[in-house]
Amino acid sequence: MTWVGTWRNQYGSILRITDDARHRIAGSFTTALPDSGFFGESVPIVGVHQGDCVSFTFARTGPGGDTICSFTGLQRDGKLQTVWHVVTDSALHAKSAGAPAKIEKLGWAHAAHTNADTFERVE
Repeated sequence: MTWVGTWRNQYGSILRITDDARHRIAGSFTTALPDSGFFGESVPIVGVHQGDCVSFTFARTGPGGDTICSFTGLQRDGKLQTVWHVVTDSALHAKSAGAPAKIEKLGWAHAAHTNADTFERVE
C-alpha cells in the first residue's frame, strides 16, 4: 500500500503525502478552515506509518502564538480515519469590543483541542 497522494477531509482541508519511504511520512497540510491557527499557508508534515496505521504532525508560529497539531489514524476502505490533537500556546484577546488585542498565554484547559476527521484520496 502507498500513502503517497492527495487526501481531502470532510471540510475541504488537503493532506499531500509526497514520500512514504522507510515507514516515514512527509508532505504538507493546508486547512480549509478560516478559524484555524494554520489557515492561510501550507505547512510541512512529518510522520510515521506502519501497515494501515499512520501518524503525522505539523506546527507553526502565527499571529496568536505557537500551535502544533498531530493526526493519528488508519486507512479503511479507501478512507483515512483520524483523530487529531491541537495544542495552542497563546491566543489574541481584547478586553472589549474595538479594543486592541494582545497575545495572552493560555492555561492547559483552553490550550488543547481534540476531534476526528475522515480523509478520502482525491489523487
